[in-house]
Amino acid sequence: MTEMRTLKVALLGCGNVGAQVARILIEDADALAARTGARLELGGIAVRNVNAPRDVDLPQELFTTDADTLVKDADLVIELMGGIEPARTLILSALRNGACVVTGNKALLAQDGPTLYEEADKAGVQLSYEAAVAGAIPILRPIRDSLSGDRITRVLGIVNGTTNFILDQMDSTGAQFADALAEAQRLGYAEADPTADVEGHDAAAKAAILASLSFHTRFALENVHCEGITKVSAADIAAAKDAGFVIKLLAIAEKLTDAEGKEGVSVRVHPTLLPREHPLAAVRGAFNAVFVEAENAGELMFYGQGAGGTPTASAVLGDLVSAARRLVLGGPGRTETTTGHVPALPIDAAVTSYYIGLDVADQPGVLARIAQLFAEHGVSIEIMRQTIHRDAESKTESAELRIVTHRASEAALAATVEAVKGLDVINSVTSVLRVEGV
Repeated sequence: MTEMRTLKVALLGCGNVGAQVARILIEDADALAARTGARLELGGIAVRNVNAPRDVDLPQELFTTDADTLVKDADLVIELMGGIEPARTLILSALRNGACVVTGNKALLAQDGPTLYEEADKAGVQLSYEAAVAGAIPILRPIRDSLSGDRITRVLGIVNGTTNFILDQMDSTGAQFADALAEAQRLGYAEADPTADVEGHDAAAKAAILASLSFHTRFALENVHCEGITKVSAADIAAAKDAGFVIKLLAIAEKLTDAEGKEGVSVRVHPTLLPREHPLAAVRGAFNAVFVEAENAGELMFYGQGAGGTPTASAVLGDLVSAARRLVLGGPGRTETTTGHVPALPIDAAVTSYYIGLDVADQPGVLARIAQLFAEHGVSIEIMRQTIHRDAESKTESAELRIVTHRASEAALAATVEAVKGLDVINSVTSVLRVEGV
């Protein structure tokens, strides 16, 4: 009987996800060997502090601060440190030494993915990153492999569990943003410094990765238009609910043709109104979901836990088994499927609808003037609702208008909003949000 091959695994980082990956490698060693055809031996875990307390009980002798040596001796490297450096240097070292790499580092991939892909190609090894987007949800491999014979036209994703939890709390309880954020922090969904989540930076990095795979072109973080949720108010949530919408932070990548006839891809992250009957509207709490539209497959949705140690470890182990099987069976590594260059279009080229909240004077002719201005800018109104507010003390009246437009270019919609602000019957523009799914 032929003795089973042993592949040495180096683990970089032992946080929430890394600790679970190490546990599974040890506890499920026999099952993983049966699936890969090789023993996966955890050779060591590189950490900053070998004596730091950890939630998972792991053999102390596995821990080391010498990541460089650990990487050079490995067949497979799992990078879960996060950040740009030293993660970038260690991954490049691993690739150049012929090791396959599994990473969940979306920030690094979005900022410098092309360099890593090129090094993996040169070395003929595999670079996998399923855990970088949407935690446990298997979305990158289906886009790269299962849909490789199709043409993806649009991807919409709820890819940040923290912001989805906050917006869901605001929608279901009427809470203000600050209170919903505090609850997310109390439950461990949000960090003490939640900037990367609530300002949309985390989702933007994932949007760049999704766009790159979906449209076979390398998109970087700088190609993503990014807006967070900090300006979404309880009043916005309530008005959306009253109109039959829910607000979600969406990562969107779609193929478009701009006003000059140039084909490209719009990649953007921003708060978005969705009709409550849209599949993504039902994604609650800290869950994630990605909605894919393809020419032949039609509409597909992938849903599941988008964060957490055990769910994300599942995605890491899936990549690890795939890479290990490649080493056992032979053949070139698989990294990405870029076949050309489709330009990234600016946000002005995006085609969407707007929800606009206006505080206006309550007097005759106001609605007609607003409707005429919209028409002059080539933007048609789909829904217009008016609510009268009476101030008992001053005995004055004002009206609140809520307008949902038909789809138009971002440039036309933005110009319309600016023109509306100049009308003397407009007290203020209370909110401007994009709408999808109508």
